[in-house]
Amino acid sequence: MNAYRATGEFKTGKFSWQKFSIEVAADNEAGVTEQIYSNLGSRHKLNRQQIRINEIKSISGEEITNPVVQHLAGGAQ
Repeated sequence: MNAYRATGEFKTGKFSWQKFSIEVAADNEAGVTEQIYSNLGSRHKLNRQQIRINEIKSISGEEITNPVVQHLAGGAQ
């Protein structure tokens, strides 16, 4: 698995958007997109149209801050 950092925003009200940056361990960018939609949708009761993913970037083991992602991606210990 590879580690990715996704940034974007999700709808919090009628006219407001909240920015996010999430680290995810996945095989490819399509898997990252699915995890973002699934996790944010279930946490904040959002549908896919209310989530905007602006950037998905692959990150190295030293850049990972989330310990779960670091373990799954096999990053630096």
